[in-house]
Amino acid sequence: MTMTSSWTAVCAAVDIPEFSGAAALVDGQQVAVFHAGDGWYALSNWDPVSGAAVLSRGIVGDAGGEPVVASPVYKERFSLRNGECLDAEGVSVPVYPVRVRDGVIEVGSP
Repeated sequence: MTMTSSWTAVCAAVDIPEFSGAAALVDGQQVAVFHAGDGWYALSNWDPVSGAAVLSRGIVGDAGGEPVVASPVYKERFSLRNGECLDAEGVSVPVYPVRVRDGVIEVGSP
C-alpha cells in the first residue's frame, strides 16, 4: 500500500459522468481522472505512444473485466487499475491514488 502525503481536490464527483474522464493539474502534473463502472481511477494524462496529453479524453470501457481507457489518438488501451498498456508490451503510465470525500474527487501525491 502506498502512503499518500497530500490530497488535491479536483472537482465534484457529479461533474464527471460515468464512463468518462477529466483532466486536472496535481502538483504540476497533468492527471486524468476517470469514473468507470466499478469506481474512480487516476492516471497520468500523458499518452506515451502518441506523446500527447490526451488520455482524459479517451474512451472508458472494459477489456475482459479490466477497466480501461483507450487513447483517442492511436487507440492503445491502458488499464485503469495499474496503468499498463494492453496493446504494447512494456508501455505504461503512472497511476495516482484517488478517493471521493464529501462528494469531492481528490487525487493523491505519493
